[in-house]
Amino acid sequence: MQVTAERKTAESKIVVKLDFGPRSASPKKGLKTTMPFLNHMLEHVIWRGEFNLEVNVELNDFYLTHVVCEDIGITLGNAVNEYVKLRLSDGLVGYGFALATIDEALARAVISFENRAYLDFSHPGVVIPLRTENTDSEDLQAFFEGFVQGARCTLHLDVLKGVNGHHIWEAVFRSFGESLFRALALREWRKGITSGVAGPVQLDIFSGE
Repeated sequence: MQVTAERKTAESKIVVKLDFGPRSASPKKGLKTTMPFLNHMLEHVIWRGEFNLEVNVELNDFYLTHVVCEDIGITLGNAVNEYVKLRLSDGLVGYGFALATIDEALARAVISFENRAYLDFSHPGVVIPLRTENTDSEDLQAFFEGFVQGARCTLHLDVLKGVNGHHIWEAVFRSFGESLFRALALREWRKGITSGVAGPVQLDIFSGE
């Protein structure tokens, strides 16, 4: 199954293709975010999440890395949210937990798709460099802020250990990818069961004079 999400603003056009078919022979070739380090981080996500992903970015007149990261996050979140809705009746799990590491860095991700947009990013006792590989850390965090908006999910990201900025962000994105792998998995006995006991959300809005 493939889901494509497109987001256009006065600042950018983002197209994300999420594909759960046979693994691409060159998965990272489809990552064209304009930011090399973000491409590298998304490569970790698709490697650990075990899906194919294409991201194409067109910028209008100016280049703002915060906009790129946040808008990609929102668009990927929209694609994942659509996949969740399409697959719920097929037994999609809807929640996942993962620990991931590289060298001295260790990160944890917990995700749940319950139509509630919330991000908690914490790194108690760990100093995250303000900038890694010419990329601002606050922009990388903005990617996750955008993702929870688009996916309507709850996401907790915790940096448990780490010194090297590159390793810290690799551990974060790896754990995120692994939590997605678990959350988007299909289980026969879960058909029609939501990730939370509240069930599907129905919102009715009435207006009048």
